[in-house]
Amino acid sequence: MKSLSQLIKAVFGYIFIVLIKVYQYLLSPLLGASCRYTPTCSQYGVEAIKKYGPFKGGWLTLKRIGRCHPWGGHGHDPVP
Repeated sequence: MKSLSQLIKAVFGYIFIVLIKVYQYLLSPLLGASCRYTPTCSQYGVEAIKKYGPFKGGWLTLKRIGRCHPWGGHGHDPVP
């Protein structure tokens, strides 16, 4: 049986991924393609959460979104 902390991580990870998927399917088509990186910031978020869990993966995603601005970088930026 999973420990309580593993269960909490799984639930938060699922919630975060669902929120990202809702953004990808409902909001992103309306806003248009504007991501400066590949993979997109939302796909990066899903990959980071699946690889590192909701807390570290969420932190990596927030850092990535913080770098996504006109004076930031661009190009290929995979999940570490």
